Amino acid sequence: MTFVLAQWVVTTFVLMSLIHVYWALGGRWASDAVVPQVLDGAGAGLRPAFKPSPLVTLAVALALLLIAVLVSLRVGFLVPAIDHWSLQWLISAIALLMFARAIGDSSLVGFFKEHVGSRFARLDTWAYSPLCVVLGAGLLAVAWA
Repeated sequence: MTFVLAQWVVTTFVLMSLIHVYWALGGRWASDAVVPQVLDGAGAGLRPAFKPSPLVTLAVALALLLIAVLVSLRVGFLVPAIDHWSLQWLISAIALLMFARAIGDSSLVGFFKEHVGSRFARLDTWAYSPLCVVLGAGLLAVAWA
């Protein structure tokens, strides 16, 4: 059971990493739905809250891939399973970060965000934040199994 869960977690993180690489290389597919939006200065429309640079997007892709590698090491996909306590606690800390992302910053992201009228906000409520909760639970299950 844990092995199958770990496969799902690793696959999800690798896919997210590949999508971030695509965006870092200039891809536009779905890019308008993954950055929080706020009202522009005139209050007439929405604008992205920030514009992620390709370098930052590539760093996020690398971090997501690193998480997939850590889970793979824990369950034995790449090498025999590593049961060291430091790996267990590192994966647990990442799970807590996923839960924190799901709760949000009370302004732009998470279940308790204030800005709720954009496409990103709807997707965040119904897809991104729930995915973070599921991934966080999966990471904890893999870490402590």
